[in-house]
Amino acid sequence: MSNSHLNQLLEIAKLESINYLEGCDKLPVFPSDDALKLLQQFNEKLPTAPNNPLETLKKLADIGSQTTVKHGGSRYFGFVNGGILPIGIAARWLADTWDQNSALGVMSPISAKLEEVCEQWLIQLLHLPPTSKMGLVGGTSVATLCGLAAARNYQYKKLNWDVNERGLMGAPSLRIIMGDQTHGTVAKMVKLLGFGSQSIELVATDDQGRIMVDCLPDMDESCILILQAGNVCSGSFDDFSALCTIADQSGAWTHIDGAFGLWAEASAQLKHLTVGMELADSWSVDGHKTLNTPYDCGVILCKHPDAITEALHQQGSYIEYSKTRDNMVYTPDMSRRARGIDLWACMHHLGEQGIATLMNKLHDGAKYLAKHLSSIGYVVLNDIHFNQVIVHAGSEELTRQVLKRLQSSGIIWCGSATWKGQFIIRLSVCSWQTNENDLAKAV
Repeated sequence: MSNSHLNQLLEIAKLESINYLEGCDKLPVFPSDDALKLLQQFNEKLPTAPNNPLETLKKLADIGSQTTVKHGGSRYFGFVNGGILPIGIAARWLADTWDQNSALGVMSPISAKLEEVCEQWLIQLLHLPPTSKMGLVGGTSVATLCGLAAARNYQYKKLNWDVNERGLMGAPSLRIIMGDQTHGTVAKMVKLLGFGSQSIELVATDDQGRIMVDCLPDMDESCILILQAGNVCSGSFDDFSALCTIADQSGAWTHIDGAFGLWAEASAQLKHLTVGMELADSWSVDGHKTLNTPYDCGVILCKHPDAITEALHQQGSYIEYSKTRDNMVYTPDMSRRARGIDLWACMHHLGEQGIATLMNKLHDGAKYLAKHLSSIGYVVLNDIHFNQVIVHAGSEELTRQVLKRLQSSGIIWCGSATWKGQFIIRLSVCSWQTNENDLAKAV
């Protein structure tokens, strides 16, 4: 290996990237069957001798550009994957070139500084308590793990149990309380923290998937309450003011899973959805969904600094902590890419007004889909809270047929789910590129 091909490799990567982005909307949103067959070319033995790096890059670009799902484009309405802002792509290129390990300030001063700035911006934008601390992880799943780890330690301290010292064997029981429409990854994270399904108490929800406040069980200091800012199907938001107040008065910890919905707080048009969210103890949200940062960028925010650092703290004689910020104390990882670089770039570019405009645009897109799909006979099953639309075609058989045709059309792609026992088509509007022409094609 040498640097002799570096300029050529970067020029080729630049050209391939530009060609891909310029032609993205001309390609099927989901790769065709013929394109997917190209993936078989990767089924080869590990080469014995080195290959020419130009040939390696060419093979990757030729096959890869035809077999991606265009969820960064304008007509992907499937999983809430989010698009990617142009500034995000450019900043990510720089970040990958810099190749920073963002664990410690001494490893990457720029990473430490940018995450410190992003932390303050998020506190300002989302109107969170000033004591809040931020960590950047792969996604909301791990962010939720961090928040619940902090909650576990914090609640056990109230019960005079040091979980870091004594572990979970013989520990008092904790009760995990959440709605029956909570995202499946939350239960997964609960189990990773050592709590089984028997620790989880599901609360009844209304027709939009919101926890029914009157159905909330009595809580105390042994409880962790998990709420939603954006149901994955309906897009609904729990009643944070009522639920957080009850939890706080009883000594319970409240975590809000806001993977794509927490950003609604940034919009004057939408912030009625998030009233009272600042009363929670921790929050998880993604940058790579509705904010349209590059993948991957999950955010954990916790208003109790000691709780999150004690849960995630790492020791080692070789670790050189700095006097400024050490990002690793707020996440499970030591080694990780410098996600703060592209998060900072996207937030700096958009500013408060740009973020609000983006959130409003996604909401308006969902309202457009609901209105026009309803006008041609589809049954819209949810109120349009934010960016999610769920519909069915009158019967399960017909709904499945419609979905199959949509997914094979190449024009758009959307997914399905079971909502309150009914098979539905689920549409998520989450790309900055989606315009009225794209929405009209979807209808």
